[in-house]
Amino acid sequence: MKKIILFSGAGMSAESGLKTFRDNNGLWENYRVKDVATPEAWQADPELVLQFYNARRKQLLNAIPNPAHLLIKKLEEKFDVTVITQNIDDLHERAASKNVIHLHGELKKVRSEKFEHLVYDWPKAELNLGELCERGAQLRPHVVWFGEEVPMMAKALEIAASAEILIVVGTSLNVYPAANVAFSASKKCKNYLIDPNPPALGEESNFTVIKAGAEEGVLLLMRKLSA
Repeated sequence: MKKIILFSGAGMSAESGLKTFRDNNGLWENYRVKDVATPEAWQADPELVLQFYNARRKQLLNAIPNPAHLLIKKLEEKFDVTVITQNIDDLHERAASKNVIHLHGELKKVRSEKFEHLVYDWPKAELNLGELCERGAQLRPHVVWFGEEVPMMAKALEIAASAEILIVVGTSLNVYPAANVAFSASKKCKNYLIDPNPPALGEESNFTVIKAGAEEGVLLLMRKLSA
């Protein structure tokens, strides 16, 4: 089976109704990044940070995988598929994709603010001040904030380098180091970019661009790969 690496961003989850950082009506629009998504924000106002992520978690609990998520799962019938995602939702998993790597953490998990190895599943909608890990430290969202290291980055780059087919869906390719995944495949790899408003890639890019949303684009590409 050929090895497909699918690299997904916010545009994938947007079709499930999850608002994105760059949307005009996005959930983030009333918040500055430095106020809710940095270590400094957590130190300055942890209650505001928790409020922000609680709102995102509640939104996620009401969302369901969209047809693009389900199509990606269907690719597993003919290909060896690994999903590398910038998204912190669990929609790929709920669509039953078998191999999913989260670069920026997971919204439905929390971890100790002092003992990073203490990570817990968190099915509840809210995480509040006073909820502690087993060693007595405050729990925080299990997400990678701006300015923090991306723990899964090295593994993701290694996996992307093994791709025979690389599919990039719904990402601006502006967030680094995560965007490096899209440019880590070998020269023999066939690269596809699916986005209704694709980013400029330069003249030397070896991507075939499918100018479409996630569902339409993945369906078109599936037909192409099956031909």
